[in-house]
Amino acid sequence: MNYRHAYHAGNFADVQKHAVLALIVEHLKRKESAFCYLDTHAGIGSYDLGSVQAEKTGEWQDGIGRVLAAATDAPEELAPYLTAVEAVNPGGGVLHYPGSPQVVASLARPGDRLALCELHPEDVDELRRRFRQDTRIGVHHTDGYGALKSMLPPPERRGLVLIDPPFEKRDEFAAMRKGLAQAMKRWNSGLYALWYPIKAREPVARFHADLCMIDLPKTLVAEVLVAPDDVPDRLNGAGLVLVNPPWKLDEALETLLPWLARTLAPQTGSCRVEWLIREKSGAH
Repeated sequence: MNYRHAYHAGNFADVQKHAVLALIVEHLKRKESAFCYLDTHAGIGSYDLGSVQAEKTGEWQDGIGRVLAAATDAPEELAPYLTAVEAVNPGGGVLHYPGSPQVVASLARPGDRLALCELHPEDVDELRRRFRQDTRIGVHHTDGYGALKSMLPPPERRGLVLIDPPFEKRDEFAAMRKGLAQAMKRWNSGLYALWYPIKAREPVARFHADLCMIDLPKTLVAEVLVAPDDVPDRLNGAGLVLVNPPWKLDEALETLLPWLARTLAPQTGSCRVEWLIREKSGAH
């Protein structure tokens, strides 16, 4: 993928990722104890949908645009995501789109903590400006995969790690697998969300098979496709691998994702919620 996120902010893949992310945060908030959120590839936190980049592609119109147009019929599982979108659009409408850091910041409580990692120097500066008055948030100019070793386990001993690389490199699936394996050695009770694009099915199937070679606990797959995955030169869908998902998240996703698929692609949309690994240990 030729990727600078400002071009793609608010597209269908963002909607899938952030709707699930917001739902996970709400599950984490059901316990009183604070949680930590580690974002390995944070970007700039929020995006102007009136920017030259966003207007050049217009991808948000078939993503968040469709969702907001149908929001009156949305299931309650979408409510946390809509709250995060509204937080950056206080006047109504959709002038801005929240990236992952902003989604979590909008929903997290005063005692929760966010660690945002970004390697691009301009993006780091923008993140620091955006969150400079939020004492819950630390911005780190560092490689996100390295942070999986240096920042885990968190002192809170509870929380979520989002591994969401830009997929500019051919070996990104392998890097994600390696990063997760290293992280699990340090913090095997953590909740991990690994986002990936879906073009052809075969690379995704191989990625899932490789993950099954790690000694993982319960692991869930959540995907939304807007087109069949048989044309490998286009983005057909997006998925998340969820390690140690919260209790009953699978049931919530079985309501949320079909609605998203129908809304984002009424004629060709589909979704998948499936256990990659059924587990042994207790819930979070």
